[in-house]
Amino acid sequence: MIDINESVMQFLLAFVVVGPLLGAAAALLPAPPGLKGKSPQQAVLRHGVTVTGAVLIAAIVLALGFDHDHPSKMQATTDISWIPALDVRIHLGIDGISLPLLVLTALLTFLCALYSYFKMPAGPTPKAFVALLLVLESGTLATFAVLDLLLFFLAFETVLVPMYFLIARWGGEQRMQAAWKFILFTLLGSVVMLLGLLLIGIKAGTFDMVALATDNGRSLTTSVQVIAVLAIGIGLAVKTPMWPLHSWLPDAHTAAPTVGSVLLAGVLLKMGTYGFVRILLPIAPDGLHTFAPYLAAFAVVGIIYGSLACLALAKQGAKGDLKRLIAYSSVGHMGFVLLGIATMTPTGVNGALFANIAHGLITGLLFFLVGALKDRTGTTDLDTLALPSPDHRPSTSGSAAPTHFQTGAGLYGRTPRLGGLLAFGAVASLGLPGLAGFWGEMLALFGAFEPAADLSRPAFLTFMAIAAFGTLLTAAYMLIVVRRVCMGAVPQGSREAAPKLADIQTYEFAAWTPLVALTVVAGLWPKALLGLTDPAVQQLLAGGTR
Repeated sequence: MIDINESVMQFLLAFVVVGPLLGAAAALLPAPPGLKGKSPQQAVLRHGVTVTGAVLIAAIVLALGFDHDHPSKMQATTDISWIPALDVRIHLGIDGISLPLLVLTALLTFLCALYSYFKMPAGPTPKAFVALLLVLESGTLATFAVLDLLLFFLAFETVLVPMYFLIARWGGEQRMQAAWKFILFTLLGSVVMLLGLLLIGIKAGTFDMVALATDNGRSLTTSVQVIAVLAIGIGLAVKTPMWPLHSWLPDAHTAAPTVGSVLLAGVLLKMGTYGFVRILLPIAPDGLHTFAPYLAAFAVVGIIYGSLACLALAKQGAKGDLKRLIAYSSVGHMGFVLLGIATMTPTGVNGALFANIAHGLITGLLFFLVGALKDRTGTTDLDTLALPSPDHRPSTSGSAAPTHFQTGAGLYGRTPRLGGLLAFGAVASLGLPGLAGFWGEMLALFGAFEPAADLSRPAFLTFMAIAAFGTLLTAAYMLIVVRRVCMGAVPQGSREAAPKLADIQTYEFAAWTPLVALTVVAGLWPKALLGLTDPAVQQLLAGGTR
């Protein structure tokens, strides 16, 4: 780690939050003649790569300059009065909880910009695409960096408009319907959330999240906390998404362009769970304690529901969509995150934060791979990807005529590196020990084994058992997908080999390698992440009084 002056750290954090907004404005301006090159469209895509790359570098330097000996302390803080009448302040800062999410967001957005430079999704002008991508990045980064409740709400809402247009203008089939469903669900949840945030701010006399966390709910009555948790929790649960408020997610993922799905799964869902940890856990502990068993119950129902939906989609003849299957898997994975939070213990909350990062890496990789598969085959339909065309007829001699493949069977034989990576992503997603997906889910289960005091242990042991069964279901559907798509099956009597597909291209290798590497590193060295989050979580649960 390196020693960086506090004022430089403040500048870096401000640049990480505001830089993408400035880049978005610049993307809409005409490119200077010297930068246009042969294609003005490529110039604006290059601009997107440059801006997101600069933000990623700033985020990495911020992480290197972070005081890892004191991760519970807010660092790189900026605190400026903005609306004195309401005591709303431009208050920024990072600790061990928000720093990993900040770096993950900067990394995934850069990889999406890099991927889009070589594989721009079909749709309107790249100018609008790059500008929307940068606004989306700015809103997400701000959500993880702001320390004022109203600023948090503004940042939380900023991401809705760019994601709506990314789905509606650059998406696939039924994109308008999916985009409208996304915006309506999240907006309705946000309206209720705003009422809860205002209630806390008015009753406590401040919107400052650090002051409110230190107060630890002492200035709020239990009834106020219960109402606030219900209102804010609904808004956060829609974004997470928690069953039964999840129904917008599969449609949005199925219709979204590849980079839209990567960012939606990789970082936007994390905004909801981050809100539970940053706002509800320290600011309204009594209210969250009241709802914790219900939150855990909804979480485990989501785990089982998501897994059963994936099993139904993976079944032969179900005409399941691979993109939709991965979307439903997110409902299950985020269920483990919510279960960890509901335990209200350091073990469970650390598990939730770890699972957040692991899900962003692994599911981001899976959506990249499915997008590449669709580019090569023109479909994400599992039956089409997994099976050869059935239009072969027995010959007069009784033997089967050669099979005519539609998109073929067996990625291992047709594009071995892509098939191998898809198998890697699947086993990482099912929680194989040694990869990132294992630790978060395991810690969430450990947290449920010994929940916080005054929470019903028998109830949480039941939730733990149900969630553990969900891990078996996850393994089942992921292995079915690998068997059907990667291994395939050539019918007996067929002599015709499936047509080859283009294997991983250089730009795809560059975009996916960091996700594979970090998935392995986080799995083999979990302390790198838990060492950051644990002290911050301990202090958060203690109300800043450690």
